[in-house]
Amino acid sequence: MSELKNERGSWGSRIGFILAAAGSAVGLGNVWKFPYLTGEYGGAVFIVTYIVLLVLVGFTIMLAELVLGRHSQQGPVGAYRAIRKNWAFAGFFGILASYLILTYYSVIGGWIIKYIVSGLLGNFNTSDMDALGGIFSNFIGQPFEPLIYHAIFIIITLGIVMGGIQGGIEKASKILMPALFIILIAVVIRAVTLPGAMAGLEYMLKPDWSKFGIDVVVAALVQVFFSLSLGMGVIITYGSYLGKNENLATSAVQIPLLDAAAALLSAFAVLPAVFALGYNPSAGPGLLFITLPGVFAKMPMGSFFGVLFFIFVLFAAVSSSISLLEAAVTYVCDEFKIKRKNATIGLGLLAFLIGIPSSLANGAFGAITFINGMNFFDSVGYIAENLLLPLSAFVLSIFIGWVWGVDKALEEATNNGTVKFGMAKIWAISIKYLSPIAIGYILIQSIMGLFA
Repeated sequence: MSELKNERGSWGSRIGFILAAAGSAVGLGNVWKFPYLTGEYGGAVFIVTYIVLLVLVGFTIMLAELVLGRHSQQGPVGAYRAIRKNWAFAGFFGILASYLILTYYSVIGGWIIKYIVSGLLGNFNTSDMDALGGIFSNFIGQPFEPLIYHAIFIIITLGIVMGGIQGGIEKASKILMPALFIILIAVVIRAVTLPGAMAGLEYMLKPDWSKFGIDVVVAALVQVFFSLSLGMGVIITYGSYLGKNENLATSAVQIPLLDAAAALLSAFAVLPAVFALGYNPSAGPGLLFITLPGVFAKMPMGSFFGVLFFIFVLFAAVSSSISLLEAAVTYVCDEFKIKRKNATIGLGLLAFLIGIPSSLANGAFGAITFINGMNFFDSVGYIAENLLLPLSAFVLSIFIGWVWGVDKALEEATNNGTVKFGMAKIWAISIKYLSPIAIGYILIQSIMGLFA
């Protein structure tokens, strides 16, 4: 497509699209959340639950979003409107979710840059958890330094998105994704060969079903949406840049596979090392910024592998942040005919400003609470991840399954019957019944959580 047409681009190659979409999926949800959720929710039990939901629900919604995006050749709002004018509102849920996530995601991205700098300076040479916890708390509690790193992360994201689809996002993804997996595999090899790592491997590979419960299912399904960028408008946006010959069903399988591989490798990079060195696997969000520096401090060549690991985490975070911003940029460019550069700079600056109270929530604004006593950072995260993402995915499944119709969606998915799709009947049942029921249940649980 010509750049003159609302400055819309297109993917230069199939591999470029797959790597970019996988890059959107592979982010902090994989390398930060997945390992600590695995540690919190019973190891192998959580992993098995996650994989089942990834297959049953993740693939279904992934294909639905790709179909909607390519059929309309527009972002989320335009995609719904192209089929049913009075459904345009549905596209806003995903755009709002992805943009809100970007505002605090970039704060965490700034923390990662800080830890790379600190690692290069040799500042993390202690394995004492209290000391490491103090280092982390003191840093995020400061009013100015975290904002500087927050700004640096936003600027990196802006630079890539301003380059457009082929020149920015696709080119960056072709570098970031292979580098990400190479670094991750190197860290995994180091982690699983540590003395005592077998206990961590057993924890991840032998399910203890006594730990299974509805809380595991809820956590796993929310993680599926967050890590696959579902319900964010991102996949619809990326799908809108696809040509009509692309095999959508194959792509809808390949992207979750790459995402699951990154999530599992991240867990293998973290948990065996945590067990080997005697730390707590259920340390929660602090696993990345408190426990892991202690792990690297006790590990042979720990400084090298520590810096390497945080560089990997940064690559993953950037590959996702560019997609989070791109969804909003595409909407503004498509709807208001604003130039990509201007839209990117304006939305990036706004995301930085909204992210300021999220950063200060760990310090100066710490006493200010919102949802159920949560600070601004956690409240925005809850609204985006636990409410808007499942709401967006629920509306999508209803729209595809009951408003537009699975027959028309499958026509698009199979390129008007020219591509074989052996799972068509299963997908139709999932998008009409299984996915709405599962997602609706999670949404109800999340809404009830507002009043708990």
